[in-house]
Amino acid sequence: MAESSEGLGTVPEHERILQEIESTDTACVGPTLRSVYDDQPNAHKKFMEKLDACIRNHDKEIEKMCNFHHQGFVDAITELLKVRTDAEKLKVQVTDTNRRFQDAGKEVIVHTEDIIRCRIQQRNITTVVEKLQLCLPVLEMYSKLKEQMSAKRYYSALKTMEQLENVYFPWVSQYRFCQLMIENLPKLREDIKEISMSDLKDFLESIRKHSDKIGETAMKQAQHQKTFSVSLQKQNKMKFGKNMYINHDRIPEERNETVLKHSLEEEDENEEEVLTVQDLVDFSPVYRCLHIYSVLGDEETFENYYRKQRKKQARLVLQPQSNMHETVDGYRRYFTQIVGFFVVEDHILHVTQGLVTRAYTDELWNMALSKIIAVLRAHSSYCTDPDLVLELKNLIVIFADTLQGYGFPVNRLFDLLFEIRDQYNETLLKKWAGVFRDIFEEDNYSPIPIVNEEEYKIVISKFPFQDLDLEKQSFPKKFPMSQSVPHIYIQVKEFIYASLKFSESLHRSSTEIDDMLRKSTNLLLTRTLSSCLLNLIRKPHIGLTELVQIIINTTHLEQACKYLEDFITNITNISQETVHTTRLYGLSTFKDARHAAEGEIYTKLNQKIDEFVQLADYDWTMSEPDGRASGYLMDLINFLRSIFQVFTHLPGKVAQTACMSACQHLSTSLMQMLLDSELKQISMGAVQQFNLDVIQCELFASSEPVPGFQGDTLQLAFIDLRQLLDLFMVWDWSTYLADYGQPASKYLRVNPNTALTLLEKMKDTSKKNNIFAQFRKNDRDKQKLIETVVKQLRSLVNERSSQRSL
Repeated sequence: MAESSEGLGTVPEHERILQEIESTDTACVGPTLRSVYDDQPNAHKKFMEKLDACIRNHDKEIEKMCNFHHQGFVDAITELLKVRTDAEKLKVQVTDTNRRFQDAGKEVIVHTEDIIRCRIQQRNITTVVEKLQLCLPVLEMYSKLKEQMSAKRYYSALKTMEQLENVYFPWVSQYRFCQLMIENLPKLREDIKEISMSDLKDFLESIRKHSDKIGETAMKQAQHQKTFSVSLQKQNKMKFGKNMYINHDRIPEERNETVLKHSLEEEDENEEEVLTVQDLVDFSPVYRCLHIYSVLGDEETFENYYRKQRKKQARLVLQPQSNMHETVDGYRRYFTQIVGFFVVEDHILHVTQGLVTRAYTDELWNMALSKIIAVLRAHSSYCTDPDLVLELKNLIVIFADTLQGYGFPVNRLFDLLFEIRDQYNETLLKKWAGVFRDIFEEDNYSPIPIVNEEEYKIVISKFPFQDLDLEKQSFPKKFPMSQSVPHIYIQVKEFIYASLKFSESLHRSSTEIDDMLRKSTNLLLTRTLSSCLLNLIRKPHIGLTELVQIIINTTHLEQACKYLEDFITNITNISQETVHTTRLYGLSTFKDARHAAEGEIYTKLNQKIDEFVQLADYDWTMSEPDGRASGYLMDLINFLRSIFQVFTHLPGKVAQTACMSACQHLSTSLMQMLLDSELKQISMGAVQQFNLDVIQCELFASSEPVPGFQGDTLQLAFIDLRQLLDLFMVWDWSTYLADYGQPASKYLRVNPNTALTLLEKMKDTSKKNNIFAQFRKNDRDKQKLIETVVKQLRSLVNERSSQRSL
């Protein structure tokens, strides 16, 4: 029962499998059959039985079908057999017809093949033409690129490359030649960069070489513009009726206008001849290189390279030559190169965008300005020629004005000019020191002689001298000063002119220029001229006559200082009454020189007296005097008389002081002669002879060799000698010793030490002659008296010494 039940269950399943086998594709039969074997044991056997049964059923159906259609099949075969004969006939006919068609179509085939071949060629040609028409613009553009490269039109070449890459190459990118072109473009770009950079290097080298010419041109333009402006200012001043003065001479207005018009015409002509910077330099390499790098997208690299190279060139330009200070050409070349450098940078700044900026040029200028000031400060210190310093100043002014016109700040340069101005004044002072020395060396130190009115006017035109008494005198006559005075006055004015030259174009007010002129003139008077006068006064070959003339000269130069102040006032138009106006120190300068000359007169006069005194040849042991004064003393007195006659031109106090000083020095010298330690013995006869000489000195003093002394003031210079000699001549020792120390003493000026020294010298003489004196009673008494007086004088001297010690 179990088996029967299982059999009943599997039958529907086998039918389902058979239906799937019949209805599905053969590719899916495998899984279906596998399910048969996966079921219950012996299922496949049952399936096979079921399959056989199914096959038998289908065979039966096929047999029924065949039986049903068998008669139709037989009829069809019969019909085919009938048609067979006709088919063979038809085949023969078709074969024959085909053969005939084949024979007839061979020629057509040949022509047809020719036509096909021609059509293919035509199509190919059309295709080629189309492709060539597509490639031809590319090739033309590339050829154009090659031509631009050959013509060095690199910026256009880069634009052509952009068109090729963006427009033309996409059309023909599939072709090999296009790939070659594409691969070649980067190399061409690099070549263009290298070539443009090479052109830039050549440009930088060119402007480095021509920067001096560029600077010279720019400085000429600035100078012409400034000269033109100054000329217009002068013309405006003349229209308002202002007069110009040169050396106190007025220039007629008509002549001024003519000269001004001529100068303006010349400036216009020169201005037309001056080339511009663009005429001197071809900036196209910079523009081209900038555009090329901009197109290539590498503009920053170009800017950095350009600025770096220009900074290197700036350092080279700012480096001066070691001998630059020797000539003005060295300074000019230095300035023109710097100006040329910054003119180029200013041009680049304004014609390009971003290559250089204002901040960059300002930084570069500040660096350069510091270096320029240091260089000028160092090199100008070596300049000893004022003309060279003045030319340097003019160059600095033009240099500053030029760069200021291009927008660069130059205030520090004008501050430097004030430093150089001090140096210029120093070089002027040194130069004028030599001029003054030459004037003093060439002077004869004699009053200027004039023989006619013409010579008188010549001197007056050179020196402002006014003396009504001299004007009233008839020719020939003499000016009181020597030839050096007008020469000195002229040279002081020339110094003022030279100092004024430096003050021009410094953009300073008239008050500042007036102050500078007065200060520099004061330096000339107080330092240079004063020093030259003092050195002159101290020279050994300058005698008393020359010293007297020097004092007279300084007096007149002192009086001329007010005319120098007027001279400066006429130049600057600044009144002397202005509160801050500096005064000239000529008064103190010439007073100091006069005092030095006066002192030198006193010294030389005393030296001359010493020379005469050294000629004294006394016989200190003579028994009787000669009865007349010594020859050396008479010569000395005659010399003093002649000298004091020359002193009449000096101020009264100077002559009186010199006379008093000479008499006092002579008295002191004579006293020292008596008290000389080398002089051991003096006889009474020598004292009497010495007294005769002193009497001559007193007579000279009483003759009033220099007017102005009151009473016997000059004779008092010999009072010490007179009282001492009177004491020995009258031998009035009792009165001397009794009245010593009394204000009314007859021998108040006689010092005990002096009297003791001279008395001991006479005592020694008496001892020497004691062999003969012992036979004469008077001589013995005199010897005893001398010894007694000596003892008393020694006691008096000792007493004075003890009182002083207390």
